[in-house]
Amino acid sequence: MSRKKEQGVALIVALVLLLVITLLGVSGVQNVALEEKMAAATFDRNLAFQAAEAALRVGEAVAEAQSKTAPPSYTDDDNTCPTSAINNCGDNGLCPTPDKDCPERWKASNFTGWANASVSLGGLAGTPQYFVEYLGSNFPCIDGGSFDPKNCKRYRITARSNSGTGRATVMLQSVYATE
Repeated sequence: MSRKKEQGVALIVALVLLLVITLLGVSGVQNVALEEKMAAATFDRNLAFQAAEAALRVGEAVAEAQSKTAPPSYTDDDNTCPTSAINNCGDNGLCPTPDKDCPERWKASNFTGWANASVSLGGLAGTPQYFVEYLGSNFPCIDGGSFDPKNCKRYRITARSNSGTGRATVMLQSVYATE
């Protein structure tokens, strides 16, 4: 056998191995980049959740303070949904009972009653927003498992993070009961 043929085969085998190692390296770099994007998205979503939860607590404080005064009111005389029934919230994010003929406020594209929550997560999550809807006072009170026949007021608080374009947004709701 000739040595020239053996040297040519060794070169081809070395080039093939070099190609395989290069592909493995590129694949590894792509995996690391993807994992970094996933970690950043998870971090962003967690910040957005914390911001929305902080706004929810601010809204609950507004509901608690409102429960000591007369509730906001709105009368519905017909079976239509006027814009005034959706955007009839105060500056503090307090809204009257939702109109049965209107879509939920948080789904309405023309709703402008979001109030900015005065909380900060170091400016990383933007300004969270909330609004509070009075649901009525015809709910039975339950305290410690025993039924109390008097009526309790209920408020629905909707909060969202507002971190900007291309960032995670989280919306939370709670029903808050007061006596």
